[in-house]
Amino acid sequence: MKIVYVIDSLASKGGAERILSDKMNYMAEHFGYDVYVITCYQNTKTDPNVYYLSDKVKQVNLSIHYYAQYHYRYPMRLWVKSSIYRRMKNGLTAAVQKIDPDVLVGLGYFNADLVCGIKCRAKKIVESHEARIFTMSDKGLSRSFFSREYMKFYRNRYFRRIEKTADVVVTLTNGDAKEWTKAKRLEVIPNFTVMPVVKQSTCDNKRVIAVGRLEWQKGFDRLIDAWSIVNKKHSDWQLAIFGSGSLEGSLKQQISNYGLRNVTIHSFTPDINKEYSDSSVFVLSSRFEGFGLVLLEAMQSGLPCVTFDCPFGPSDVVGDGVNGFVVPDGDIPSFAEKLSQLLEDDALRKTYSQGSVERAKLFDVEVVMSRWETLIEDLCPQRA
Repeated sequence: MKIVYVIDSLASKGGAERILSDKMNYMAEHFGYDVYVITCYQNTKTDPNVYYLSDKVKQVNLSIHYYAQYHYRYPMRLWVKSSIYRRMKNGLTAAVQKIDPDVLVGLGYFNADLVCGIKCRAKKIVESHEARIFTMSDKGLSRSFFSREYMKFYRNRYFRRIEKTADVVVTLTNGDAKEWTKAKRLEVIPNFTVMPVVKQSTCDNKRVIAVGRLEWQKGFDRLIDAWSIVNKKHSDWQLAIFGSGSLEGSLKQQISNYGLRNVTIHSFTPDINKEYSDSSVFVLSSRFEGFGLVLLEAMQSGLPCVTFDCPFGPSDVVGDGVNGFVVPDGDIPSFAEKLSQLLEDDALRKTYSQGSVERAKLFDVEVVMSRWETLIEDLCPQRA
């Protein structure tokens, strides 16, 4: 079985890059598939892969200089952008046709319509790593009226092309699956994590942890608002945020404005399991998620969770009243109330801790990857 994945780059720290690397490694090493990944914008000599990639996975780099367009002003930038797109389309088509795969996989947020339109014998799969309603969305951005209307037109055409040409659309959650009403075939297969769990939390340390990019999507401003309420009764607890991003300055200012001395922001760490094990509760305040991989990591480390019921993912991962609380999206007082409940009740934290460990087993790599194997071999039974 020969499989090709297409992505912009594997040089970025992101959930899609990490899960894709883990997935390709597993297919090559456990299923014996002949796995390729084509990176369109990456040059591994200057921008190496962030996550481990098995020697059994073959990487093809097109090294398209996508960001060169930003060296020009409009209208020249449009011409340069068009030229870059043509080079990528031609290079990607040539690479795919040379490999001649049985299965070609594109990602919903990166030129999936182009991937599905390549003329080849392969079955086409599109993985929706972001909730469709937020893919290429202008949420959190300031756009002009004409820009918003253009993006609306572009997104509608983009998704129509995918639904018309993809053999299967795979979503991470049941909520996102409901958005792909016109897909030829739809499958829901969640993510997994291969993060080694060296030590699980005892849930005794007075520290709450949050992990993610410091961007609008992740809603850390909402978390700090909630913590300002929690802090009134639980000032002896700490909130540790791990991540980096463009909003770091404004979040630190928000913390200062509230006078919170027990909230800290830390850079990403390669030993995140240690940070989970040194904490007692995990919180997720995102405005939207594709899946919420950090929830699964925290659960494997034995942390009870409090999360907003944002679209889509957290409610598929966290069992409300089983291993934590799923709070109505945006309800900051309720978020603070449920978090306070966990901080005040040692026995409840430890009960939910065990619930997290047990529930995380639903997302074991062997369980999830067996579903991928079934899907792929169902699509290509004669090549299995």
